[in-house]
Amino acid sequence: MKRFTTTALAFSLCLSAFAQDTPDAAVVQKIRKEGLEHSKAMDIAFNLTDVSGPRLSNSPGLKKAQEWAVKQLTDWGLKNAHLEAWGTFGKGWQIDKYYAATTLPYYHAIIASPKAWTPGTNGPIKSEVILIKADSVADLAKYKGKLAGKIIMMDQGTPLTSGIKADFSRYADTTLAQMAAAKPQAAGARQRPAGGPMADRMAQMMKMREIRAAMNTMLVEEKVGLILTYARGGQGTFFTSNGASYALDAKPVSPELEVAAEDFLHILRLLRAGKQVEVEADIKTSFYDQDPQGYNVIAEIPGTDKKLKDEVVMIGGHFDSWHAATGATDNAAGSTVMMEAMRILKAIDFKPKRTIRIALWSSEEQGLFGSRGYVAKHFGDPKTMILTPDQKKISAYYNLDNGTGKIRGVYLQGNAAAGPIFQSWLTPFNDLGATTVTINNTGGTDHQAFDAVGIPGFQFIQDPADYNTRTHHSNMDTYDRLVEDDLKQAATIIASFVYNTSQREAQIPRKELLAPQPARP
Repeated sequence: MKRFTTTALAFSLCLSAFAQDTPDAAVVQKIRKEGLEHSKAMDIAFNLTDVSGPRLSNSPGLKKAQEWAVKQLTDWGLKNAHLEAWGTFGKGWQIDKYYAATTLPYYHAIIASPKAWTPGTNGPIKSEVILIKADSVADLAKYKGKLAGKIIMMDQGTPLTSGIKADFSRYADTTLAQMAAAKPQAAGARQRPAGGPMADRMAQMMKMREIRAAMNTMLVEEKVGLILTYARGGQGTFFTSNGASYALDAKPVSPELEVAAEDFLHILRLLRAGKQVEVEADIKTSFYDQDPQGYNVIAEIPGTDKKLKDEVVMIGGHFDSWHAATGATDNAAGSTVMMEAMRILKAIDFKPKRTIRIALWSSEEQGLFGSRGYVAKHFGDPKTMILTPDQKKISAYYNLDNGTGKIRGVYLQGNAAAGPIFQSWLTPFNDLGATTVTINNTGGTDHQAFDAVGIPGFQFIQDPADYNTRTHHSNMDTYDRLVEDDLKQAATIIASFVYNTSQREAQIPRKELLAPQPARP
């Protein structure tokens, strides 16, 4: 009799768990109708990109977009929409003016962008281009006293090759099947052995950094006019990066242009052949250090259940971008989807049991600073694993930051217990291509800040689209690269996940808490 009772109890608990993770068909239909038929996603994206412009950390463009988001979320009926400081970032920066062209051997406008946090040219300049050849720090000595006011470039650049793959792609069913069949990795399985090709590459990289640091110092002392830098990419697309530090006490650097591969290699070939090349340029940039604090956008739909309203479901994406375009796929797309998900829930007049909170992070591009600062302030420190009481109140955090591609599923981040739950929640969206749950981890974005302190943090699987081939950190990352139907689909699915998480009797299961992370040497 006891055995029968235990079995019956287990069966009853199983049915209860299944019932609470079976989506409410009527609510899902409301969410689908609002998200797919009455979407505001492209209007949100327009305001974040075309209207606000680039959103480099602490730049005027980011602040403009943040203020717009606070007002828009408030207008939709969300509560407590505000900017919340996460800590000190440093200087903001923006391009006020840029022009560059070769004038010898003939006129040709150069596709390029000033590197972030570098100064301007202090007015128009024109100079022959000096080719710098340096394999060591000692090699730089021969150029001393010869570079004042000159435009220079390093004798390096990777020749372009014609591609045979399409820029835009979607995951094949076979790839998704492999992801779904993945097994948890054993501890230490991803550790790389010491030595070998990886160590050689690291040693070469450190050598180049040493040369570049020494060169930067020398070029400032020499008062060089402008540096032309080879930018990764091709077909008129280039991928940008930092040119200097954003710290308030950063050392001075020289003006620097990151030049599209075709134009850089054109100049390089001429100089290697002994031909004279002349370039004219006029660059103006501005720095902003009046308020070095970094801010996140925060807003909520308050919970209504007496027992659960103090618990929270969080969603987010990073709001900042790079400066050579308007950051459409990285990451106005993710921020748009998260804002649209909140709008959908308000539009269907959803009254959640748990509080739903959106966070639009800043300074993700410099090191997940916005989300890490927020987590440290509210939930705990992964270095010590000293956690706050609020850490236990977060059921889950959902993130989107892999471009415009539609959602194909979700990464479990090693949280096997969440797998059956998410598989059930994806079922109503199988017809939209979202089917895959994988135990795999993914990294490089803000869910990691939550995962690091034991809060279930998840990033969705997205079709690659042209994220890595054309738009990620590039001068082509504009509104035109967004796929409207993909954004609609993603916002609809995330709104449903948020609904289910907020109404679930129990929180999303948690993994075993990690040990404190030792400080890096």
